Amino acid sequence: MRKRSSLAVILAAGLLAACQTTPTAPPKLELPAATAGDVHLDAWWNDFDDSRLTALVDEALAHNLDLEAALARIETARAQVKLASADLYPSLGLGVDAGRSRVSQVGSLPVPPGFATSSDYRLGLSASYEVDLWGKYHATTQAARNDLFASEFARETVRTVVAAQVARTYFDLVAADAQLKLLEDTLKLREETLALQTDRARAGVIGDYDLSQAKAERDAVVADVAAARRAVGDYESALAAVVGRSPRDVYTPKVVRTPSLAKLVSVPSIPAGIPSDMLLRRPDVRSIEKQLAAASLRIDAARADYFPSLDLTGSLGTESAALSKLFSGPAAIWSIGAGLVQPLIGLNAIEANVEAQTARRHELAVSYKQTVQSAFKDAHDALVEDASARASLAAQAARTENLRNAYTLSDMRYQAGYSPYLEVLDAQRQLLQAQTLEILAARDARLALVDLAQALGGGWDYQHAVP
Repeated sequence: MRKRSSLAVILAAGLLAACQTTPTAPPKLELPAATAGDVHLDAWWNDFDDSRLTALVDEALAHNLDLEAALARIETARAQVKLASADLYPSLGLGVDAGRSRVSQVGSLPVPPGFATSSDYRLGLSASYEVDLWGKYHATTQAARNDLFASEFARETVRTVVAAQVARTYFDLVAADAQLKLLEDTLKLREETLALQTDRARAGVIGDYDLSQAKAERDAVVADVAAARRAVGDYESALAAVVGRSPRDVYTPKVVRTPSLAKLVSVPSIPAGIPSDMLLRRPDVRSIEKQLAAASLRIDAARADYFPSLDLTGSLGTESAALSKLFSGPAAIWSIGAGLVQPLIGLNAIEANVEAQTARRHELAVSYKQTVQSAFKDAHDALVEDASARASLAAQAARTENLRNAYTLSDMRYQAGYSPYLEVLDAQRQLLQAQTLEILAARDARLALVDLAQALGGGWDYQHAVP
């Protein structure tokens, strides 16, 4: 009686353990309060009102090689779902066998000469099915499905990165165009000034010192023009590569853009702050959530190996020694069976698998916390960067205007003979530097807006995403 009670306790404990499931929800975290309302960022690049940029982003989203690789990973994950779900259904096979054999007539069991050779023909269906008593195969299938969702979110993460990379490279290129245009205009001015100073030196109005200064200023701008042209070429090839063009087009890039300084310094704005659905907007967070859920389900699948497996088998067909009688009534054969197997040896391997899957889930839980932490850090840094970049652009624009006025006045003073030529050169240098810094500040303000859009999860339509 006592043995029966002990056995019942063991069986009850086993059944209770089998019914336990690992939570699939991510860990709860302390999050900052939302500071912004509904922010539409699925196609944030349209806010820049630049058709050239929009066309390049569309081209990249259609042809970028990183996105193509991410799509291939999705197809792999989809196939894994089909493979895992196959265990939920019976297997059915059709078998056709034909054979002819001869036995010895002088063996231990003598066979009459007419019966030494025989034929056998068999046709039948065979089926087998392992009953998913403990939900092992259901958990495995659900884990594979969550892996599929994770790969789809991972593709959307690549999409946001690609769109941002295109915008950054495009704005770098437009800024390099503006710098090149500024330097080429400055070079024309330096050439005109050098020609004027050469004439004045020949007339004895100025000495060799002033003429050498004019030549040196001209040469400095020539060097800067060469560096600017190299930067333009680098950004063109980089942009051709990121949008997914052929090696030929990357080698000889042709990128249509809008090289307008007025367009560059005009920076749009999006509502600043952290949206209430910040974690839903970030596909990288959604991806790690699904990976965490898959890891939890694989713990349950691994734990189910502790318990018995129930196999059902069956067959139906015909068998005959003569082919002509294969489909006759007496040739019919069938069988059914069931088997229950409880693992006894190898429990350490099962335990090791459970521990490995548990450790994997813990690793992903830590990764989830790190991903969320990184998401809010990105949002914080991008908001600070956006505000500071706009303030810097406003200051640089004001400085450029003041130095433009100073240069005009210094030139008037020099023409009137009230100041030396060095004062004009100094004013020219400061104005060129200010104009260059204004271009860079405008570029940085646009890049800050790109960083903000990416940090807030822009670049994909999260409201119509997978679960």
